[in-house]
Amino acid sequence: MSWGTELWDQFDSLDKHTQWGIDFLERYAKFVKERIEIEQNYAKQLRNLVKKYCPKRSTKDEEPRFTSCIAFFNILNELNDYAGQREVVAEEMAHRVYGELMRYAHDLKTERKMHLQEGRKAQQYLDMCWKQMDNSKKKFERECREAEKAQQSYERLDNDTNATKADVEKAKQQLNLRTHMADENKNEYAAQLQNFNGEQHKHFYVVIPQIYKQLQEMDERRTIKLSECYRGFADSERKVIPIISKCLEGMILAAKSVDERRDSQMVVDSFKSGFEPPGDFPFEDYSQHIYRTISDGTISASKQESGKVDAKTTVGKAKGKLWLFGKKPKPQSPPLTPTSLFTSSTPNGSQFLTFSIEPVHYCMNEIKTGKPRIPSFRSLKRGGPALEDFSHLPPEQRRKKLQQRIDELNRELQKESDQKEALNKMKDVYEKNPQMGDPGSLQPKLAETMNNIDRLRMEIHKNEAWLSEVESKTGGRGDRRHSSDINHLVTQGRESPEGSYTDDANQEVRGPPQQHGHHSEFDDEFEDDDPLPAIGHCKAIYPFDGHNEGTLAMKEGEVLYIIEEDKGDGWTRARRQNGS
Repeated sequence: MSWGTELWDQFDSLDKHTQWGIDFLERYAKFVKERIEIEQNYAKQLRNLVKKYCPKRSTKDEEPRFTSCIAFFNILNELNDYAGQREVVAEEMAHRVYGELMRYAHDLKTERKMHLQEGRKAQQYLDMCWKQMDNSKKKFERECREAEKAQQSYERLDNDTNATKADVEKAKQQLNLRTHMADENKNEYAAQLQNFNGEQHKHFYVVIPQIYKQLQEMDERRTIKLSECYRGFADSERKVIPIISKCLEGMILAAKSVDERRDSQMVVDSFKSGFEPPGDFPFEDYSQHIYRTISDGTISASKQESGKVDAKTTVGKAKGKLWLFGKKPKPQSPPLTPTSLFTSSTPNGSQFLTFSIEPVHYCMNEIKTGKPRIPSFRSLKRGGPALEDFSHLPPEQRRKKLQQRIDELNRELQKESDQKEALNKMKDVYEKNPQMGDPGSLQPKLAETMNNIDRLRMEIHKNEAWLSEVESKTGGRGDRRHSSDINHLVTQGRESPEGSYTDDANQEVRGPPQQHGHHSEFDDEFEDDDPLPAIGHCKAIYPFDGHNEGTLAMKEGEVLYIIEEDKGDGWTRARRQNGS
């Protein structure tokens, strides 16, 4: 199949068809361009969407911690990468498809114009040959008619008896001239006809097929180029599918990483104050005054008898009891009257006065009616006063902040120590090879590094002191809580009007309630080195080396005794069976 043989007479149709092919190519290029703009706008809108919902973190404290938030931000990052892949698709289409189409369309127009010009030139040359042949034919025809007229005139004069011999001779000469001219025009016409036939054969069997073949090849190349562009259009999308799949897998993994238990624990870690809940309200017996008035003599006698009881007897009774949590109660202070006051410390260091009947009663009134002594987290977020030792925070939050600062200072100290070691090595190299540098030039930097190390060590020591203070308070709070629980059990018995406990109505002892947070002369007598009692046991499910200070190494399957509950920081105290 060839256009040159099948379509030898369809020059105008091929002209229109090739022009339609170029127009279609440009139309597809326009389609690709609009698709590129859509991809670019889509990527831009995705990036703007990610930018709109990404957190603007200015400080480390504002970084997302909840797994749901972290998962959402991971999804945003994956979506940002997805937008980047859409930009890659647009760039690939612009470079491989649109740009190639525009260059090829320009070349195609130039080639088509050249082929059509060659076809038109060949047609014009053939038309010129036909005109020359036609002119020679017409001239030959005209000379033949003139020769016929001359012959008729000669024959008429030759048969006319009245014609002179000169007229006959003249007619004969005219006939010979016209016959000679007719013969020349005949030869000219024959030559032109032969030439035209040759050019026409060459035109329709050589020139035109060659031109049409070139047009056919051009159109087929255009079709092949469109096919390649179609494939490139799809490949641009297919190349990024693996990366887009990874982005989608990352979104799925982010969704799977959401842990509601961990988020709940983070809420606890973020807002736990470390304070213990208040104890039970005591029973206030207002009928004691009535009973005292009725039997004043009996009560006075009981008071006098109870006043003779020695303090050592009370201490002896306390030593004889087995305390539930291993801590013996603090000795009682000197007796106070029901209306006397004593000082008690709050967890944040402030002091207040309350009646000796029960400190918790006044504490609860303070909570209900007084101003809060510790700023809330909301006030801190709004820019409340932030102290260097974080004393404005609750104990548990203060401990975490101090531990974070100590970790940061330790990292900085390690960096400075590494820098110092590097400077010392460099100084040794300079001293051994003076041509490499002056050792004295490193002295200012060494001095600065040493100052930084000293400063960091002082900061670490200061923060560790604050941390020890917080841990001692939070550690002692659990003991005080156990003691308060025991005292609560003790108050289930009978209580004298003055608040002292007795198991029997005939053995009531006057004494004030215990004052928490104050030491007396009996402290040393109550403190001993007896091990804390176990409140439970546990079994190690995997081995732990316990290289860090304060940690306990254990083997898999080893049974340990629990001696202290978890305070909310994830750590607890345990003891081996051998006592360590």
